[in-house]
Amino acid sequence: MTLTSTTGTARTGTRGEPVNPGNHTGNVEKADTLALLERGRTLSTPVLRAAVDRLAPPMDTVAAYHFGWIDAQGNPADGDGGKAVRPALALLSAEAAGVPAEVGIPGAVAVELVHNFSLLHDDLMDGDEQRRHRDTVWKVHGPAQAILVGDALFALANEVLLELGTVEAGRATRRLTTATRKLIDGQAQDISYEHRESVSVEECLEMEGNKTGALLACAVSIGAVLGGADDRTADKLEEYGYHLGLAFQAVDDLLGIWGDPDSTGKQTWSDLRQRKKSLPVVAALAAGGPASAELAELLAADAKSSDFANFSEEEFAHRAALIEQAGGRAWTAEEARRQHTVAVKALSEVDMPERVREQLVALADFVVVRKR
Repeated sequence: MTLTSTTGTARTGTRGEPVNPGNHTGNVEKADTLALLERGRTLSTPVLRAAVDRLAPPMDTVAAYHFGWIDAQGNPADGDGGKAVRPALALLSAEAAGVPAEVGIPGAVAVELVHNFSLLHDDLMDGDEQRRHRDTVWKVHGPAQAILVGDALFALANEVLLELGTVEAGRATRRLTTATRKLIDGQAQDISYEHRESVSVEECLEMEGNKTGALLACAVSIGAVLGGADDRTADKLEEYGYHLGLAFQAVDDLLGIWGDPDSTGKQTWSDLRQRKKSLPVVAALAAGGPASAELAELLAADAKSSDFANFSEEEFAHRAALIEQAGGRAWTAEEARRQHTVAVKALSEVDMPERVREQLVALADFVVVRKR
């Protein structure tokens, strides 16, 4: 099977990130994009912290540790709270509907709570010991607290929206719960694929659309819904967010194998250590040829090995090299670029201020050109 993409060739840097997807951003520069992310973080964090403060001890402090507000000893900290892409999108979506960005704050907080609910559970299920350059919650506070705090954050997300008491809040909550259910579907698919010898590219894309695309789609529509946008506008914004999520995940998959640990905060070859059937792996296995065949043989043997955790760095590096030789790395970079193009095209069907459109495109560019 020869893997192709419907767009032009996308080169990759030495650490695996896709190159510039094209000069779409108009007058929006990188600094402005970073300012949008910072705005999302600044406006949403006080409301987010107030929501977390509602949790009973010790869940409140465990959640605060996860968000980077305190260290493992409970001292105030200025940890890495993530890229804040989802809050930024929620605020922009409010502006796309013609209302102030602040209208989208409850949506931004709700989506961020759901996102972090998923991270707490994913880290435990995947056995990840590091996130954002720190030990994960389950490693510091134990698996039980990771589960409980994740559940609590999901409940808080719905509470933050529903306490608004408006028709729009009810519409937003329905979209959020649907996105959450799809996210959980995607995680279940991801886990099941780890134990299968064969996963198709189509299955992998469906899983990643659920696991990442659904919540990003919700993020970029929820502010508009809270601002009174009709369903057609919200659906088109979700289309942008869904394909942006697929582009985002494709880049994550590249970084999960070839990312620099100093940037990603995770171990080298982290996805290979977890036997993930990510896009580069699945694409390489589907490509055919000597490298693909050798990779398939090695991964089949790995699945039966009881000594997998003790593999050397050279063994993981060899598998990564085979994935690249089979074309999995290049194909995934092209797929990130293709999904970016589809996402940007969806914006052309939404009537919104041109400034907001440019900012949404700039954020899409940021997502596919990053190192963490």
